[in-house]
Amino acid sequence: MANELNNIRNFSIIAHIDHGKSTLADRMLEITHTIEKRKMQDQVLDSMELERERGITIKMQPVRMQYGDFVLNLIDTPGHIDFSYEVSRALKAVEGSILLVDATQGVQAQTLTTLEMARAQGLVIIPAVSKVDSPLARTDEVKREIAKVLDCDPDSVLEVSGRTGQGVDDVLKAVIERVPAPTVPLRPAGTSPYKGEDSNVAALVFDFEYSNHQGVIVYVRVFDGSIKKGDALLFSVANEKFFALSVGTFSPVKTEKSAINAGEIGYIVTGIKQPGIASVGDTITLLKNPVAPMPGYQNPKPVVWASVYPESQDNFTDLKYALARLRLSDSAFSYEEETSGALGRGFRCGFLGMLHLEIITERLRREFNLDLVVTQPSITYQVKLKNGKEETVYSPHMFPNDGEIAEVLEPWVTLHIMTPNKFLGGLSMLCHDHEGEVIDMANFGDDRTRLDVLMPLRELMRNFFDELKSVTSGYASIAYDFAEMRVADVTRLDILLADEVIPAFTRVIARRRAAEEAETAVEKLHEIMPRQMFEMKIQGYALGRILASKTIKAFMKDVTQHMYGGDITRKMKLREKQKEGKKKMASRGKVNIPHEVFLKMMKK
Repeated sequence: MANELNNIRNFSIIAHIDHGKSTLADRMLEITHTIEKRKMQDQVLDSMELERERGITIKMQPVRMQYGDFVLNLIDTPGHIDFSYEVSRALKAVEGSILLVDATQGVQAQTLTTLEMARAQGLVIIPAVSKVDSPLARTDEVKREIAKVLDCDPDSVLEVSGRTGQGVDDVLKAVIERVPAPTVPLRPAGTSPYKGEDSNVAALVFDFEYSNHQGVIVYVRVFDGSIKKGDALLFSVANEKFFALSVGTFSPVKTEKSAINAGEIGYIVTGIKQPGIASVGDTITLLKNPVAPMPGYQNPKPVVWASVYPESQDNFTDLKYALARLRLSDSAFSYEEETSGALGRGFRCGFLGMLHLEIITERLRREFNLDLVVTQPSITYQVKLKNGKEETVYSPHMFPNDGEIAEVLEPWVTLHIMTPNKFLGGLSMLCHDHEGEVIDMANFGDDRTRLDVLMPLRELMRNFFDELKSVTSGYASIAYDFAEMRVADVTRLDILLADEVIPAFTRVIARRRAAEEAETAVEKLHEIMPRQMFEMKIQGYALGRILASKTIKAFMKDVTQHMYGGDITRKMKLREKQKEGKKKMASRGKVNIPHEVFLKMMKK
C-alpha cells in the first residue's frame, strides 16, 4: 500500500473569481489525455449551464488524471466569496493547493481569504501566476506580491497560461515534487491506529449529489482501507447502514472501479433516496467493523434569508419537491415551510450570500420550470422585547413593531478590500455612507492598499458590491469574515397597497434612512404597478406613521359618450353612479400584483 500511496497526489486550485482556474484545469486534462482532444470544450469541469453562461464555477468538481506513473486527483473549486464553504470542503480532501493569481490583476482580497483557509488545513501551497501571455500582464510585479504574502522567493512562483498551455507541464511537475503523498493517519490518542487493512475503513464525505435511479451518490476521500462494490457500509454520524451499489472515480465523468482505496478520491452509489441522511463531513466506514467519526466540517451558517413562494399556490408541491432535490446537491442552503396571508404557502430559505440566493432561485426557475415570488433578502436579527422575551427574526414581515422592542442586535462583518490607491478617497466616503469603520490600512505591492473595515451585514447587502465596483471602476476586490453581534438602530418598513400590507415588500432598514427608503420604494412601485379599475394608494409606513404616499389613478371610461343632447342632469346621474361603483370596488376589490412587479421590486 505504501508504494501505491507514493504515486498519488491530491490537490486543488484556489483563486479569486475569474483568475483562470477552470481554464488551467482544461489544459491539465488535455496534457494528461484525460479527455480526448475532440471532446474538449471550454470550462469542461463546469457542467452546469448556469456556470458556462456566467463564466464562473459554482459547484466543486473532482477529476482523476494519469501523469506518467502518478495519479493526480484535482478538485476544481469556486472563486466567489459566497461559495467559500465549497472551497473549505474541498481543502479537507487534499494535501496541497495551487494558489493561482491573475497576472493582470494581482493578489485580490478573496485570494488572501482562501489562502488562509488552505494554511489552516496545513496544505502545501504552490504559487502560480496565470494569464502571463496577456499584453496587460504584470508578471514580475505580481510574482513579488505573491512572494511577499507567502514569504518565499519570487523565483519559486510558477508562470502559466491556461489559454496557450504555457507552463502547465511545470505546474504538474511541481505538484508531484512539492505536494506530499497521502498517508494513513493515526487515530486520536487512546484509540487503535489505522493500519490500512480492509477491515479498517474510513472515508470522509466532502460532497454528494442525487440521482433519480441511483439515489444519493456521495463524493469521498478515502483515508484508510478499501471500499468495494457490495460492501455493507455505515454513515457514522447518521447511523444509517447501506450497501455500496457501485464505486468509482471521476474522469471527469463517473468511471466505475472494482474498489477505491486509501488516498484516493472517488464516489459511492448508496441507493438511499430519503433526504437528510447523507451529510457533508460524515464518515463512511464498514458496518461490521465501524470506526469513530473523523473530524468533519462545521455546518454552513446562512447569512442571507429570503422567502420563496410559488406564483400559483397550485405549484406549492412542485416547489417543495424542487427545494428537496436542490438540497441534495447543495447542502449549504436551508429551507423551512412558512405561510403568508398575502402570498400563501411558501418557504423561508437561508443562503450564504446574495449570489448564492440568485443562483438557487435561478436554478429553481430553469431546472424545475417554476414561476416564483422572492421576498426582499434579509439577515438574522436578535430582538429583545419589552416584555422580557427574546426572538430570532429571519423574515422582515415578522420584525416586531417599534413600540414592542427594547433592543435589537445584528451581525457585523469585517471587510477586506484591495484597491488601487487613487480610489481611496471615494472608497472612504462609500464606507462611511454604509456605516463602515476603517480599522486597519496597509500598503500592498505597488500602488495598492488593503483596507479592513467593520460594517453591518445589513449595509453590506444594501448594494455595497455594485457601488464598490462603480467607485473603483471595477478594480477593487472584496472578501469578508463575520465579526460580532452589535446593537442596531433599525426599524421595519411596510409598503401598503390599497391599505393592505404586502409582506413581500417589507424590509428592515436603518432608522436614519427611513424616510429616504420609504420614498424610494413607493416611487418605484408607483412606476411599475399597472393601473386597476379603482384608485389605489401606495404608502410607506415606518416609525408609527406614513412617510411616503402616492396614488395610482383608476382606469376611466366616459359613461356618457353614448348620450347626445338632453338635460345635463342625465349625464351627472350617470357619473355619480360610476363614482359610487368605483368606491364600492375600492372597498371590496382585490389588487392584482403581476409577477413582474415582484421581480422588479426585488432588484436593486
